[in-house]
Amino acid sequence: METPQKLKKSVKIRLAKEKAAEYKEANKGQLGAVKASLRNIPTAPRKMRLVADMIRGERVNIALNILRFDNHHASRDLEKLLMTSISDWQLMNEDVKIEEADLYIKEIYVDSGKMLKRLQPAPQGRAHRIRKRSNHVTIVIDDMQDGEANDSTEKETKE
Repeated sequence: METPQKLKKSVKIRLAKEKAAEYKEANKGQLGAVKASLRNIPTAPRKMRLVADMIRGERVNIALNILRFDNHHASRDLEKLLMTSISDWQLMNEDVKIEEADLYIKEIYVDSGKMLKRLQPAPQGRAHRIRKRSNHVTIVIDDMQDGEANDSTEKETKE
């Protein structure tokens, strides 16, 4: 048995990129759901979840309208993230028109991020801790037809 030749890190990276490009080319138009995330948003996760719950499971065009006309500060960040995920979906599925695709928000979840801890002066020489919270948002969009096809196959396997 011969020992495999060691590869440079740059060669490994290049080979991985070529393999990913081949996979993408082979599965063009069949890649399905797209995941996008936004990290360290300086908004409390509880406030962001209120807005995320409004658009969970909605079609993309309806969700965009909800976010555009909502007064919450968090809706602007979610609108940008949704637009990013739509453009990512278009890049993955170049042969499908966005108008014909029935996109919906498959998953959206908000996790807490880093917390900045500050002190605020209080009476009689004391101090109160102020916690400035941040969050991470992840959104997954998918085509409604693909989602329904996956659900029907899962039901058939259970029966």
